[in-house]
Formats: sequence, C-alpha cells, structure tokens
Amino acid sequence: MDSFPAPALRLVEQMRAAAAENPARAIAFQGAPGANSHRAAMEYAPECLPLPCFSFAAALDAVSEGRAGCAMIPIENSQAGRVADIHFLLPESGLFIVGEYFMPIHHALMALPQDDGSFGPFTAAFSHPHALSQSRRYLMERDMVPLSHADTAGSAAHVAELGDRSVAAIAPAIAADLYGLSIVDTRVEDADDNTTRFVVLAKEPLDPASLAGQDAITTFVFEVKNVPAALYKALGCFATNGVNMTKLESYQQGASFAATRFYADIMGAPGEAPVDRALEELDFHAKDVAMFGTYRQARARG
Repeated sequence: MDSFPAPALRLVEQMRAAAAENPARAIAFQGAPGANSHRAAMEYAPECLPLPCFSFAAALDAVSEGRAGCAMIPIENSQAGRVADIHFLLPESGLFIVGEYFMPIHHALMALPQDDGSFGPFTAAFSHPHALSQSRRYLMERDMVPLSHADTAGSAAHVAELGDRSVAAIAPAIAADLYGLSIVDTRVEDADDNTTRFVVLAKEPLDPASLAGQDAITTFVFEVKNVPAALYKALGCFATNGVNMTKLESYQQGASFAATRFYADIMGAPGEAPVDRALEELDFHAKDVAMFGTYRQARARG
C-alpha cells in the first residue's frame, strides 16, 4: 500500500500515468519524486520515464510485472554502508543486475519559513535513516532530533504537509522546489565525498560476451559448507586465479545459523579464463552459487 504524503501524490500519479504509456522506458525507483534515486535514474538515462514506488520491493515488482523496463536501486553508501538488502531482494524478484551508477550525494536542510520570513528554531529533522546518518554531526551540533522517514524527498513532502515550522527535512535540493519548502542550508552531509552506488536491475541478464574488451563486474551469492576453513577455501579460488574480489558481505538466511551466505563482486566476466576457473573451483567448495549478473564497470576499483 502506498503511503506517500499528500503533496507528493499528485506528482506520483502523473509519473505513473506517463510510465504506463511506455513501460519499456520506465525506470522504477524507491521514494517520492525528488529523491536521490529519482535523480540517479534521470542522470543514468536522461530520456527515461521515472516511476516512483513506495518500497524497494515495489520497485522490483514493477519490473517483474512489466510496468517498468528496469529499476534503479541504491545498495551502498560511502558513509552509511549498506542501503538496500539486495541479497534478499534479488533472489525473490528473479531480476538481474545489468548496470551500476555512482552518484555524489549532497543534502540540503529545508523547511517552511516563519511569518516574518525567518527560519527555525528547529527541534527536529525528518529524512531517510541513511541521510540522517550521513548528517549526524550536523544535527548533533544544532540539537536537532533525527526523525526517520521512508525517503528523503518524502520527508520534504511530509514537512510541507505538517505545516510545522519547528521541524525541517533533509533532502535533495530539488525537493524544496517540488514541495514548496525553502532551503535553509546546503551541503549538510558530514563528508565531502559522500557517494552512493546504485545498481540497475532488469528481467534478463546481459550476455557477458557483449562486454568483451570492457572492464566488467560480476555479482553473485554463495553459501559456504559448514566445515572448517570453508570461507578460506572459497576465497582461495579467486586468489589462486588472480581474480580481484572488490566486495564481500556476509548474511544469514533462515533461523538455523548453520552456515553463512556471502554476497560478492569480482572484477571480470564469465568467459574470461581466470574467472571461469575461479567459479568452477567455487562450485566445488561452496554449497551453492547464484549468479546475479555481469555488467560494465562504471567506476575503476583500486
């Protein structure tokens, strides 16, 4: 069920209607219009039709059900770490990663002005938990209580709907224009190099052969066997074949806690001899391996 604030609903309905006319051009994203994911979609594919969805799962469902050609999902931030639990979402959706996009993230503090045109004092600020984390020091120094909301732009729409001049929102600057707020301060993120990595998800994977001659990333999930040194042996498959692993995250699935699953990114693509050898060896040492896609590397690693 959608729970967008009323000021956002009109824009949401307009965007959904446009996407319904040409679903192949639509890119689904989580959040209200003006969210960072909206901006990422428009930068990644300027001719796309952005399709706002209330949750990550709803954005993936839009692709699975044919209402969008792909989805743009943030998976990690340089300050706040993991964003979407893509390792849980992808297996359930049946989608594949076909691209990645890195975007610098800059937050603005926005609010409704007082009757005399001044702002504040503010007691609290609404935003997505990751934006609040990325602006933690800024808020602490001003004694502003962080209040969680479903997304950044949605928090701006929520503040506009509340009409409370003692609370602010932390959101992309464009959200102030969309929802009738005024920007009180810019660049309120605590780190100048604040960056989020997005992945693009589609129904069909890219053929690794189509990436020949390009730097590629391959993403997969594997579960180690419940034996001593299981992870050591699994990672050795890549070390001995000279394949660079750029990301490794562990997580538990189910309540048994008997074995751990790992989400991994490696440099290279199936069809390349070192990658093929490493994955073949991994099949022997792991309980199972699920491929999530091979796609062009958007940013050099290392």
